[in-house]
Amino acid sequence: MKEPFVRIIRRRSDTFRHKVLVRFIAIVLALIVNAFFIYFVTGLNPVDVYVVMFRGTFGNVMRFSWAIRDMVTLLGIGIALAPAFKMRFWNIGAEGQVLMGGLATALIMVYCGNSLPTPVLFLVMIVASVAAGGIWGFIPAFFKSKWRTNETLFTLMMNYVAISIVSALTNYMRGQASSLGKLNMGTQAGWLPKFLGQSYNINILIIGILTVLIYLYLKYSKQGYEIAVIGESENTALYAGINVTRVRIRTMIISGAICGLVGFLIVSGRDQTISTNTAGGNGFTAIIVAWLAKFNTFYMALISFLLIFLTKGAAEIASAYALNDFAADIITAVILFFILGSEFFINYKLIFRGKGGDR
Repeated sequence: MKEPFVRIIRRRSDTFRHKVLVRFIAIVLALIVNAFFIYFVTGLNPVDVYVVMFRGTFGNVMRFSWAIRDMVTLLGIGIALAPAFKMRFWNIGAEGQVLMGGLATALIMVYCGNSLPTPVLFLVMIVASVAAGGIWGFIPAFFKSKWRTNETLFTLMMNYVAISIVSALTNYMRGQASSLGKLNMGTQAGWLPKFLGQSYNINILIIGILTVLIYLYLKYSKQGYEIAVIGESENTALYAGINVTRVRIRTMIISGAICGLVGFLIVSGRDQTISTNTAGGNGFTAIIVAWLAKFNTFYMALISFLLIFLTKGAAEIASAYALNDFAADIITAVILFFILGSEFFINYKLIFRGKGGDR
């Protein structure tokens, strides 16, 4: 039989240098493709557009601090998804889990803000948000273990249930007002205090600690090992005596609880309000973060910053050149497409006819 012109084989090994080189080439190619789009479609100078895009994040200290603020929110959700995804439990419900954690925080702030001492108030808010997110993660894991339901569809649909609950309760909380607005605006009860000049610096500190803890948990703990084994093969895990049901439920409770904690940080430490858009779509964007980083939380920080940089850059381009959002989004989408596509060349190689493919 004639040898095919090209074959695709999986790489047996890879080096850090190769991974960096492939991703660098992908970004360069994306910038070249975007340059053609910018010049021939919009008529703008590509270099000027890239400078404006860079300015969206690094234009001044305030813009950079806002980028870091948004990055830690995205990173926190990515960290939450990492244990579930490593177990091959496709938790698409982070958006709803964050919403439920944020809602629990908001309810405590509204109804207990003026009656509890500040330390107790924050403790109750944290416990409530973590419990709400954990419960929202437990439900699909229980149904998966009990009746083998599809976790992707189940967690996705639970997002809409969470949105409906938040919508109903925010309507109840605001009463006759047209908008819920800032919670406890007068007393600021339940607002995270400022740290180094900004209240959301506490968010950065907490997510930084979580980044280290979850990395250690997944890489060095017995529970992390069980998660990895189940992710590789559920049958192997059963043969090794691992209680798959227990690990699955425990891991999803952890995943949901961290999402709930992120909801607390958004409501108490960033926005001081609650709405159906509290998660801001980060629950879905974080899927890209977790997957590209191969569940390594330190890599997630870099990828989260890249995605926020692209988002801020697109907004700056649209504003500076009076472009519609679609043109600006195409520029960022091309870069993201090439980065995602580079994963193929990191994991696989093309073997052309007559060439060896042992590596």
